[in-house]
Amino acid sequence: MYMESINIKQLAKALNLSTSTVSRAFRNNSDINKETKERILAMARELNYQPNHYASNLRERKSKTIAVIVPELANNFFLQAINGLEQVASEKGYHILIYLTYDKYEKEVAFINDLHNGRADGIIMSVSGESASEHRYLHRLKSKNIPLVFFDRIYEDIEAPRVTSNDYESSFAATEHLIKSGCDRIAFLVIHKNLSIGKMRMQGYQDALQKHRLPYRDELVIDCSNDPQKNYRILNQAFKKWKPNGAFAAVERLAIASYYVCHDAGIAIPQDLKIISFSSLEIAPLLNPSLSTISQPAFAMGYQAATLLFQSIENGIEQAPMEHIVLQSKLIKRQSTAK
Repeated sequence: MYMESINIKQLAKALNLSTSTVSRAFRNNSDINKETKERILAMARELNYQPNHYASNLRERKSKTIAVIVPELANNFFLQAINGLEQVASEKGYHILIYLTYDKYEKEVAFINDLHNGRADGIIMSVSGESASEHRYLHRLKSKNIPLVFFDRIYEDIEAPRVTSNDYESSFAATEHLIKSGCDRIAFLVIHKNLSIGKMRMQGYQDALQKHRLPYRDELVIDCSNDPQKNYRILNQAFKKWKPNGAFAAVERLAIASYYVCHDAGIAIPQDLKIISFSSLEIAPLLNPSLSTISQPAFAMGYQAATLLFQSIENGIEQAPMEHIVLQSKLIKRQSTAK
């Protein structure tokens, strides 16, 4: 037998409760006690009440969506981070929209300008690699009451909550590990060394050299790009010309490019060149030889970034703390740096 559904006012009247209390139960608000919530849900089932979440979202001017802006998805780090933040979003009844900048500043600006219209209730972003001093497009978010949280890669001049890893300490430890493994000509392979994350990783590299009284050489800081074929040419030339016996890759793709160059050029890893890299690559232990890595807590970074964002969404931008959460990475020694 078909039972006609009722509206929220009728359900509230049957329960002798206010409509706002009933509505909070279906939004899973924490300020409603468990017994009241269970009574509301039981009565809703009995009376065949179906909440209209879409209409509720319109009334609250909420899209129930968060935007996630990342430079790429080819890097396993970002996939793991998105899994972490999606878990929080799902628990809050939100969906995520993923925007890929491909490290292009113009795309980042276009996405942010597009999101001013309320398509998303908040934004989580790892910034594009292209350095630019003009960030007024991000300042406009505050006037629109759209919260922003950075993770991993940040703009230092923008005040927003952020989640990063201990890049300086990790880079220092990675460089020192190469030194203790016998390397005295260590190449630093980097993309966007002038971005905040590149600066921190380069500083760790430089300070480790200084601690162990090894000279810093400009030619061993090898600027690379986002183009795999161009990276191959750059690294092939640098390895042959400067003959480093250690290589510290600031990003995962440069370690992979180094493996290709070494294979084709007959450079033996780790006998001729020892390699370590920031990487969340799950197959790192399966490479030949297995790749030594600095593994960032990518899932936790995404989870923490989303947690900070929802504090802003639920409490308002003005009430949200300007936190900077720093998570610890882990150095994993494998065969690519063996003595």
